[in-house]
Amino acid sequence: MITPDAGALLTVDEAAERLRTGVRFIRRLIQERRIQYVKVGRHVRIPDAALSAYVAERTVPSLREARSSYRKAA
Repeated sequence: MITPDAGALLTVDEAAERLRTGVRFIRRLIQERRIQYVKVGRHVRIPDAALSAYVAERTVPSLREARSSYRKAA
């Protein structure tokens, strides 16, 4: 859930620049509702916190981090 203190509201262009992707990719995320966004009139804004949460959810752990969660067999 987006809270009022979620940080700055980014335009679609700014969000694309921050993720270093195209604007089309960000618009697809919005259309598929895979990222939280705010409608301000007819404009779409993406909270900075929502963008950070999107990246954190899709970050793949390194092999070393994945192996440390396994225990040795007896």
